[in-house]
Amino acid sequence: MYSLIRPFLFRFSAERAHHLSLNALSVCHRLGLTPLLARRPPDCPVEVMGLRFPNPVGLAAGLDKNARHIDALAALGFGFIEVGTVTPRAQPGNPLPRLFRLPAADAIINRMGFNNDGVDALLTAVKASRYDGILGINIGKNKDTPAEQAVDDYLHCLRKVYPLASYVTVNLSSPNTPGLRDLQFGEPLKQLLAALKSAQKALAEEHGRYVPLAVKIAPDMVEDDVRGVARAFVDAGIDAVIATNTTISREAVTGLPYSEETGGLSGAPVRDASTEVIRILADELAGAMPIIGVGGVDSEQAAEEKIAAGAELLQVYTGFIYRGPALIKDAVRGAARALERKRG
Repeated sequence: MYSLIRPFLFRFSAERAHHLSLNALSVCHRLGLTPLLARRPPDCPVEVMGLRFPNPVGLAAGLDKNARHIDALAALGFGFIEVGTVTPRAQPGNPLPRLFRLPAADAIINRMGFNNDGVDALLTAVKASRYDGILGINIGKNKDTPAEQAVDDYLHCLRKVYPLASYVTVNLSSPNTPGLRDLQFGEPLKQLLAALKSAQKALAEEHGRYVPLAVKIAPDMVEDDVRGVARAFVDAGIDAVIATNTTISREAVTGLPYSEETGGLSGAPVRDASTEVIRILADELAGAMPIIGVGGVDSEQAAEEKIAAGAELLQVYTGFIYRGPALIKDAVRGAARALERKRG
């Protein structure tokens, strides 16, 4: 069905189509029509971060920033849902237009800028949902918060979302918030991780439950930097790494309409780069923490490839925009095959 709907949606601007699609999906869910949109994937349970996932294919952050459509998205068969990125205060994000399709490359460029209604609004939406599966909440800093005060924003969000999250993702790798990616390296990274782990320990004692911390990294790092980040995560006791966010490279889309727009490029063009980061992480980590693979997961083969490279869970976003709900089942099939080989 999605193949019939997509040409209609692609007549609208990318951001307008995004909102139309999510609102329509929620209406379909309320009317009990979700089975017409997607066949649920087969069971493929995996245990990662001490959590049991019904299958290893989840929705990446960014699609449902304000957690308004959790129930409808979960009904499509995702093994887990990640919402956000959310910031302490609501912010409008960057000026329009800020989201661009590159259909010839099955890609998207976005410079959304962490547009969201703020952490309190997100928590209200989460509480209103009926979803009882694995929920990740992705946290970031406000655009106008100076880099030297970024830790305060992350700690504020962590304390707010902790009671409702299955795990929390720390977003240090969006290219659309000035100075954010600088937090991935050196002393700023060590200080931020130490503060987050200290807060996590206190919150675990306060709430009587341990909520894992994952960190999302960029694909635009040389191998030595990837290995250095991996070691920093191990030293800090981080629970998982998500590889990767969007890329600032345009090498794979040179000459295409919108290819010169600023922002992060996602979809098929980032597939190889993200898979290579996963391979390096897997080699450096040697099982010390799980890797969640994201970036160009748009087919059964791509999902299998990410798991084979070292990921234990997968997330989709741009592939879901281009392929629709059928991608979930295909990705689960590919991931299951790779996981079976790993298990011997």
